[in-house]
Amino acid sequence: MSEVNRSSAALAAAKAALPYSFPILAGFMFLGIAYGVYMKALGFGAWYPILMAALIYAGSVEFIIAGALASTFSPLYVLLITLMVSGRQIFYGISMLEKYGAHLGKKRWYLIATMVDESFSLNYMAKIPPHLDKGWFMLFVSLYLQLYWIAGTALGALFGAVLPFDLSGVEFAMTALFLVIFAENWLKEISHESSLLGLGIALLSLLIVGKEHFLVPTLLGIWLYLTLRRPQLSRKLANRLDKVE
Repeated sequence: MSEVNRSSAALAAAKAALPYSFPILAGFMFLGIAYGVYMKALGFGAWYPILMAALIYAGSVEFIIAGALASTFSPLYVLLITLMVSGRQIFYGISMLEKYGAHLGKKRWYLIATMVDESFSLNYMAKIPPHLDKGWFMLFVSLYLQLYWIAGTALGALFGAVLPFDLSGVEFAMTALFLVIFAENWLKEISHESSLLGLGIALLSLLIVGKEHFLVPTLLGIWLYLTLRRPQLSRKLANRLDKVE
């Protein structure tokens, strides 16, 4: 393919991908602004959240890292909590093995690096017209989403201080986020065993080692229990699904 044809293919894909990405714009901008304001409230300069939005680009993990940077830094804690929160990306990657294959060339590396929940959903479900280059289309979808996130974060970090709102207590946003995630998962679950297990192990760890050190043993305990109980939990889930059907 000549350089002119390659450029025109990329341009056509960019134009088509832009309106396709619009449904995510408002959500990413709002969450990005909230993240920028949150980092500002923790005392960080504007360049911290902007660089983190560009280089980490992992949604809730960025909120976690913000809290970790504001407290005693524990690399093991960050590693484990990141694996727990973003472990689902493994299954996204498996699902996209064909779409993000070697046939995309260098574009696949950016697509892999920027695969978040929203880009996975849009690119996985995309019905790309045959006249468009699929690789360029998916790349621009992912690029637009990342730009929305970075732009929202920059707005929050740069102009959060002049917003006509009292920002005291915004640090609670991280706690509220995880409470909402837990509540949504609880409502969707067929069995609450895993959720109750997590609460139980967390409470036990809190009582044994205290609030400063309970998270790592909690994560290790949950991982160990679920690993050992995986066959039984899978059978139980399958039986419940059969009954529902």
